[in-house]
Amino acid sequence: MPGENLSRDEARERAALLSVEGYDVSLDVRSAVGDAPAGEPRTFRSVTTVRFRCNEPGASAFADLIAPRVTAVSLNGRDLDPAEVFDGSRIALEDLAAENELVVDAQCAYSRTGEGLHRFVDPEDGEVYLYTQYEPADSRRVFANFEQPDLKAPFRFEVRAPEGWTVWSNGASTLADGVWRFAETRPISTYITCVVAGPYHYVTDSYERELPDGSTLRIPLGALCRKGLAPHFDADDVFLVTKQGLDFFHEHFDYPYPFGKYDQAFVPEYNLGAMENPGLVTFREEFIFRGKVTRSSYEARANVILHEMAHMWFGDLVTMAWWDDLWLKESFADFMGTFANVGATRFTDAWITFANRRKAWAYRADQLPSTHPITADIRDLQDAKLNFDGITYAKGASVLKQLVAYVGQDAFLEGARRYFKRHAYGNTRLGDLLSVLAETSGRDMGTWARSWLQTAGVNALTPQVLLDAGGRIDELAVVQEAAESRPELRPHRVAVGLYRRTPAGALERYARAEVDVDGPRTVVTELAGAGAPELVLVNDDDLTYCKIRFDATSLDTLREHLGALTDPLARALCWSALWNLTRDALLPAREFIALVLRFAGRESDIGVLQMLHAWARSALEHYAAPGWRPTGERLLAEGALAELREAAPGSEQQLTWARFYAAVACGEGDLRLLGELLDGTGKIDGLEVDQELRWAFLEPLAAHGVADEQALAAELARDDTASGKRHQVRCLAARPSAAVKAQAWAQVVESDALSNALVGATIAGFSQSSQRELLAPYTEKYFAAIERVWAERSIQIGMDVVSGLFPSLQDSPETLAATDAWLTGHEGAPPALRRLVLEARDDLARTLRGQECDARAEATAPTAPTAP
Repeated sequence: MPGENLSRDEARERAALLSVEGYDVSLDVRSAVGDAPAGEPRTFRSVTTVRFRCNEPGASAFADLIAPRVTAVSLNGRDLDPAEVFDGSRIALEDLAAENELVVDAQCAYSRTGEGLHRFVDPEDGEVYLYTQYEPADSRRVFANFEQPDLKAPFRFEVRAPEGWTVWSNGASTLADGVWRFAETRPISTYITCVVAGPYHYVTDSYERELPDGSTLRIPLGALCRKGLAPHFDADDVFLVTKQGLDFFHEHFDYPYPFGKYDQAFVPEYNLGAMENPGLVTFREEFIFRGKVTRSSYEARANVILHEMAHMWFGDLVTMAWWDDLWLKESFADFMGTFANVGATRFTDAWITFANRRKAWAYRADQLPSTHPITADIRDLQDAKLNFDGITYAKGASVLKQLVAYVGQDAFLEGARRYFKRHAYGNTRLGDLLSVLAETSGRDMGTWARSWLQTAGVNALTPQVLLDAGGRIDELAVVQEAAESRPELRPHRVAVGLYRRTPAGALERYARAEVDVDGPRTVVTELAGAGAPELVLVNDDDLTYCKIRFDATSLDTLREHLGALTDPLARALCWSALWNLTRDALLPAREFIALVLRFAGRESDIGVLQMLHAWARSALEHYAAPGWRPTGERLLAEGALAELREAAPGSEQQLTWARFYAAVACGEGDLRLLGELLDGTGKIDGLEVDQELRWAFLEPLAAHGVADEQALAAELARDDTASGKRHQVRCLAARPSAAVKAQAWAQVVESDALSNALVGATIAGFSQSSQRELLAPYTEKYFAAIERVWAERSIQIGMDVVSGLFPSLQDSPETLAATDAWLTGHEGAPPALRRLVLEARDDLARTLRGQECDARAEATAPTAPTAP
């Protein structure tokens, strides 16, 4: 990996020297089918012609290419010796002219890691499927180029593919003489070019819109997936959301979709949620649902569709100059995805999901030692790869929501419109966007940006309430705090809500004020004289990005009446705040679990309920005192089963509780019931045990030694598909056997035979909370292996192994010391690798603090946490 890195300084020097006029890329992927050469990687031919200018004739530069073999290189008609100019990742270019033409003929390797041109063989029917995935810098695995976002150019692709296949790329296609040729693109960056090829199932539709000038915009729509998933493919709903999104963005952006057609490909073994390639968006195929799922799953898919669509403007039309300003596309797309979901689709409560789920990701990332400003310091491509994180996405989106509150929605959208028109097909930096927002809002964007975009860390906001003799509010203040390591206090536009119970027992808001919180303490004068509240909710309506804390009265109210809180967003914010208290070792894990068991059954928002289940499992596995853990396991299993039996037959709640019950099942009776539900001898009224739910039931049976290899093979025979294979591999690795763990470890760490999807499945099955003693020997093995794995494997697989196999279940001071010893002894390790280990170390230290907090707690008489 180090030889494949590219530094920011190198990219800046090359951008100052070169400008690219266009690419012609010819790929021959007929080798994707049939036998591979013995002992050699399976390759395809890639011929690239690049036309570019040089500002300093006679200067030197380099092109990027990662390939097993280069057959020929020609620069301005001169044949160059590949052995002399190609080092495995770069092609040296000497004595450049003012105008240049580079031709590179190479044999590039198909990928099994989801990076470059990924080749997948469907176990169901033996068909081969290809797709590309490049971000941030893997197009160089497919064709020679200048791999950085600010060297944009038009692209023309042509592809020779096996007979009977269809090929898609960014532009519209024609097929003649066995060659698929694609219309030239507008100027775009290398990382958003795309090719998808294979016998995909393809569905078409179209979109039309009358433009202000009286013309009609027509966009051909397409959606594709593997043939094996076609029976499950609800393309009509995909097209519905797509059209709603196009209407929404055209109305708000006043800039017509600029890239012609709009295909959406759902592809196998995908590392990401999706990728915004203009004209050909790629998604992970798990967004095609093989079994019954909840409304939350459809909402999440719609959000991703709209997120990628927003990128057509934020990211594709206007692109950041370098990965420092990744937020210029990802933060905006994350915000716009939810903004459009609420404004254009049936998912009008999507801000609840954002507050509860996306922000949880941001809060965790922003408290790690690797936290960084939203505008990050990205030194090289390895930094860039790791910066697709909760800061860049969810915190950035949260800060944009705060920006909308700060400048107003109209000024924000007008700024976006000017930004698109001013910088179309170009590259930008932070100041370019701030300047248009300053124009439209009249606000000082520099001060705002310094506080929100150029500093790291999350503030905590806590209410202080003083009552007068008559029981009314004499003074209500908001106290703002920051961690010592990240002391920045920011300006927050917040709503403060006052809640109390009605005669019917509902907990409802009776007063609200919007205020600017700035500095360590802000008095909310607008609420003076109001009646005494039972709950004060700082950041009501979720306008800003902060950790919410509670005064003692509010926390006592939530302990007794959280289920009576009628507003679903307010309820979600309270749950999120309680989870942050648990992670910060201010609320015992057993008390959080008790709150979930008491009130989660009343939760109406299915996405919040699913998040509560995930948090409850995490609280038990990581933050509960080890001695209390068996009690917690029993309580969660009993509570989940009770809620499952009480849920309305066939409801989303029933399905969600069934999945949670399977996840926490531990006792003999639980495992017996799961087995009976699988074989049909057990019934729960209304619960349909489809294939996906069968696998969910099988994993705990495998992890507890009830389902053996033969049972899992029989289930795979029942579901002999790519999805079934992933499930089987995960369940096989979950079995409680030393031999099983050794085999799983060897398959992931010592071998590169598994594809990215099966590596992920094996890692997911390997670490089981009930198998801590069985996994103990792998702590030493982990630290002995990770530097070698990082050096030898692709960065994606390296990240999966280093993060996924960290011994987090060995939650002891000894493991923390072993982590510190590795960090001390490997100060020269690649910074991206050290970052991953530092993050895991921080999570482990947080785990130990949480366990200490829980060990001090009395389950029947919990003590009230106070703000730090």
